[in-house]
Amino acid sequence: MHDAPLPADPPPQADRRRELTLRAVLTAIVVAALIGASYPYVVLKIGYGPNISVVSAFFGYMALSAIGFVTGARTTRFETNLVQTAGTAAGQAGFMCVVLAAFDMLNAKPELGFSVHLSSMQIFLWLSVAGLIGVLLAVPLRKHYIDEENLTFADGTAAGETLLVLDQGPKEAGPRVAALGIGMGLSGFIAFLRDRPFKLLPEYLGFGAHGDALRMGTEVSLLSFGGGMLVGMRIGLSMGLGMLLSWVIAPPLLFANNIVPAQTFREVVRWVMWPATGILVAGGLTALFLKWKVVARSFSNFGARNVDGGDFPMRYVIGGVIVLSIVLCALQKLSLGFPVWLTLVSLAVSAILMLVGTRVLGETNWAPVSALANLTQALFAVLSPGHIAINMIGSGMSGTVAANGEHLMQDFKAGKIVGSSNRNLTILQLVGVPVGALAVALVYPALKTRYGIGDTGLSSPISVKWAGFGELVATGFSALPRGCFAALGIAVALGIVITALEPKHRRFVPSPTGIGIGMLVPGIAVMPMVLGGIVQHLWSRANPRTENAYNLPLSSGFIAGEAIVVLVYAVLAMAGVV
Repeated sequence: MHDAPLPADPPPQADRRRELTLRAVLTAIVVAALIGASYPYVVLKIGYGPNISVVSAFFGYMALSAIGFVTGARTTRFETNLVQTAGTAAGQAGFMCVVLAAFDMLNAKPELGFSVHLSSMQIFLWLSVAGLIGVLLAVPLRKHYIDEENLTFADGTAAGETLLVLDQGPKEAGPRVAALGIGMGLSGFIAFLRDRPFKLLPEYLGFGAHGDALRMGTEVSLLSFGGGMLVGMRIGLSMGLGMLLSWVIAPPLLFANNIVPAQTFREVVRWVMWPATGILVAGGLTALFLKWKVVARSFSNFGARNVDGGDFPMRYVIGGVIVLSIVLCALQKLSLGFPVWLTLVSLAVSAILMLVGTRVLGETNWAPVSALANLTQALFAVLSPGHIAINMIGSGMSGTVAANGEHLMQDFKAGKIVGSSNRNLTILQLVGVPVGALAVALVYPALKTRYGIGDTGLSSPISVKWAGFGELVATGFSALPRGCFAALGIAVALGIVITALEPKHRRFVPSPTGIGIGMLVPGIAVMPMVLGGIVQHLWSRANPRTENAYNLPLSSGFIAGEAIVVLVYAVLAMAGVV
């Protein structure tokens, strides 16, 4: 068990009454909509979900401070915490766009017989109902993971500490908020000049004779650069290694041996996705196996005194889960043709995945959504062999339930640090999930229309891996491209070995996750992330005080600025304006 910062003293009752205020709820809805709408582009482009808890805290503080400036009422940290909570919940709904992208990647291969095309209403209902079940299932776990074991939950701790700093007033908060604003402004301005209809800046700079065809080079973008500043130099260089393997070394070798017909991204990715998937899955599952003691503790010490649900009434939790489960069974049966009994199996699996994933997240700040989803896919391959649609829908639903529940603990951790009401945090989670789901339902089709999904568009590695496992269910290993099965085996072995070496030799071995993502994401997006990681490292060595204070808001601004501009462009394009 890890020691974590002790919570602040409980707030005075007068401040407590200024928590679940009308302005806090309305601001939370606006911030949740913004985060939920902008997050899909970020996830699909850079291949992972950066910390949104702190970004939501900054946005909440800025919005509430603006309202307070007009009304003359001071913003409390409890109000900001509620806004941050709703933003985090909406962002988690936005993250699940990876499942929608995996569906579309499989839809693009008619030979598989897969055809799942969700309307905006179906997306909204699916993500909302599954997400709300995840929130409610997590409520009884709070006392165990947060109060009794006091797990770290690093993103939640960072959000809580950020809220305390912001609460100290403009002198402390101002420079950090300014860094966020500067990052957003610069990133948004570059995206504004680069995208249609202006195109005053190139989208990317290609490297080498086949750079344009392979999408190898560097984007003219601060979003990926900011992502690199967040993940740091080790992950950045690991992604750079994956980039070199996939987009510099592999293409000429594959072409010379007549394995691919041309050195293009579309052709090469069909081969390299298999070793990339191998190292990603092997690394994730090995890390989970090495944490078997952590996983085992998820299923122990749940005495009655630890599961009373906190301040949120258990009768609402139980009743809500029952009603929403019935709705989910009907929704999946009527709109997707998914058997009711398999929905019930998915829900049971979701609860187990949540227990495992929450503990791993609390101790390591790593949410094993992707690795656990692959295990779920293996289960559905046994329960319904050869049915790719059953496999994808079932694993996607289980992942959505579990992921929303896991990240509720981040908000409870932040709330414990600032002294917020757990009941109010849960209420705002329940508000944020459908707001985020609605944002995804409206924005994802717009992004797909404008930028495309898959080989030539937005190609999240998580989606590629999810779809790849689904494809294996339908076709088997015999349908893989020539030579990639051997590469898959080698990658699996390397993923296991490297992950096993990480605990004691972390400084000297690359990250299997970083390598896998670098192999799947186009080189033009990886290169600025590598540069961002190097810049962050040099900054931390040259001036650790300023890096610690400003790297997070500045890099978050780089990510948010472009995402917001792209969101506006996508909506305008869908409306036929640009």
